[in-house]
Amino acid sequence: MHLFYAPDIQMPEHILSPQESVHCTRVLRLQVSDTVFLADGKGTLCTGEITNPDPRGCRIRITNRKDNYGARPYHLHVAVAPPKNMERFEWFVEKATEVGIDEITPLICERSERKHCKTERSERIAISAMKQCKRAQMPVINRAVSFAGFLESGVLDDTSAAIACVWTDQKRIPVKEWIQKTGNRILFLIGPEGDFSPQEIQEAIDAGCIPVDLGESVLRTETAALSTVFLASFK
Repeated sequence: MHLFYAPDIQMPEHILSPQESVHCTRVLRLQVSDTVFLADGKGTLCTGEITNPDPRGCRIRITNRKDNYGARPYHLHVAVAPPKNMERFEWFVEKATEVGIDEITPLICERSERKHCKTERSERIAISAMKQCKRAQMPVINRAVSFAGFLESGVLDDTSAAIACVWTDQKRIPVKEWIQKTGNRILFLIGPEGDFSPQEIQEAIDAGCIPVDLGESVLRTETAALSTVFLASFK
């Protein structure tokens, strides 16, 4: 199954981007009448046949289209403070895409070691992970936002939101227990290595977030974020 990324699939014939065309014709050496698959990253999966294997713009005749391919019964959004080492954030993006996630927001917190986060490379990693796992959906990777700005954006409206924190006097609910009580829109807030500040935790709770416990171990940021993706997948 050869899957190519096509963010705007055209019916009944689609022309692959130059990059995907080169991969299709020169790397994989696919020819006329070979079957390929196209995914737009938004849940649409198309089957097609190559009609013109041009490396500048390979033409595909669409023979079948499936919308909401592999769709999950929930929307999962993880807002996470990127670690100082950007490769660790990109590792999270890759693995979360493989498991299944809808939205990722880099969160700049009071104790964040990284105060800026460019997402262009992360988006390319998500595309590659989607193709590798034969998925039709990849996460929306939002621009980095401050913790306060995130809470004020309205993203918590009509959403079951939890903040994973370690150092707090607030009662924390075991995350597995909390997930079973959520609706179909789930949001996790994951802080930096030094955890959220007490003020941030209180602001999140005041905004409607439930403090949750991820277990006895103190996890790395990207590990904590990925664990929430796994746990939500068993909802």
